[in-house]
Amino acid sequence: MTEDRLLRLSETIRARRGGDPDSSYVARLLARGPERIAQKVGEEAVETVIAAMKGEGLAGEAADLIFHLAVLLESAGLGFEEVLSELERREGVSGLTEKASRSGVMPPQRGD
Repeated sequence: MTEDRLLRLSETIRARRGGDPDSSYVARLLARGPERIAQKVGEEAVETVIAAMKGEGLAGEAADLIFHLAVLLESAGLGFEEVLSELERREGVSGLTEKASRSGVMPPQRGD
């Protein structure tokens, strides 16, 4: 169910690409370019952290963060399809092992 919602969000954002920036917030963001969209993602991430620390408004801020992330992905020619595929690829792999595979540093073993 959640995956469907993320994919629908990606599709909606994709459909608004090239729309009128005066009538579509998504079109306006996309017209401003990936740097501005990334800045918005950063702002929303900070607001999400603040909401978590305050213990209120987290769901709304998290929704804003996910929305702006979806717009950023679209600006890069990606969607949640690719993100979900990457998460599926990582499923069943220890987070420490997966991170180490990207950094080239092996995680500490028990007893180290």
